[in-house]
Amino acid sequence: MTIKEAILKSLEDLQRLLTHNEIHEHIINQNYYNFGDAKTPAATISALLGDFIRKNDQRVKRIKGDKATYLYYLAKFEQDLDINEVASIINEKIEPKKLKKNETYLERDLHKLLCSYLKNKNIYTKTILHEESKNSKDDHQKWIHPDMIGIEFLSLSSKINKAFMKILNKSDTFKLTSYEIKKEINTDYELKKYYFQAVSNSSWANYGYLVAFEINDNLKDEMQRLNESFGIGIIELKSNPYESEILFQSKFKELDFKTIDKLCKVNEKYENFIELIERMLTIDERNYQSVEYELNSFCDEYFENDSEIKEYCQKHNIIFEEDEKIE
Repeated sequence: MTIKEAILKSLEDLQRLLTHNEIHEHIINQNYYNFGDAKTPAATISALLGDFIRKNDQRVKRIKGDKATYLYYLAKFEQDLDINEVASIINEKIEPKKLKKNETYLERDLHKLLCSYLKNKNIYTKTILHEESKNSKDDHQKWIHPDMIGIEFLSLSSKINKAFMKILNKSDTFKLTSYEIKKEINTDYELKKYYFQAVSNSSWANYGYLVAFEINDNLKDEMQRLNESFGIGIIELKSNPYESEILFQSKFKELDFKTIDKLCKVNEKYENFIELIERMLTIDERNYQSVEYELNSFCDEYFENDSEIKEYCQKHNIIFEEDEKIE
């Protein structure tokens, strides 16, 4: 277990607002990490916690506490924590280091990174392979379905809400998203070509996103114009997927069920994904967990920890930005 994994594990264990000293104490007590002869391990914890924030790693957030101290917590527990309304959540960013251009990794090697980023947002995702579709040799098929589809379910915890949901339109309880993934967007020509491919591939979904690992900063103004005109969002993917960033939000639109039906006929994996969604929405509460497990197993794999991410990037020649060493 790395130091950063020990920090995340401690925040997961305690599920409350914590100072860096409290996190350090928990790591020591649980024997999560051996600091050896390190002279200032608590300071190392503090620096790495700050690293989460500066790099926009969306798993960890912080607020200002008393005496200019920071209190840290996992973003997924935010709604359950008693956070003072006047406390401002700090979301500092630094200019990321430019990654060197790398031509060796494949576009599909990025799918697991995107899946992990979305899983952290409680979105289930499934890669849809072009070659598995009917008439896959037809180039026009490339513009029919996206590289990846995702679904986010409305979280309902109370029995009243679950009962009330049964009399509502089922489409109000989930959102479907389409993702078109590219290695890089360097020119205006590439941006236009990929963007309108994403427009075509997402016509059926509530939301559509164009995702790229390397994006030319000079294209941001044109991206904004396209986003305002056509509604497709843009995500900049990072080698540490939790530092990925939505540059432009996708605009909501109603589902196109005719196109969904067409896609089900074209691609079996897409059809299976839709079938599992339908079962999730109609299953009784006693069997919900078993169907949820089935959906999770059917969906794409995601990373369990940071060590897996680093190993994966090295294996697939995706440049991985190392954390700065702290003594």
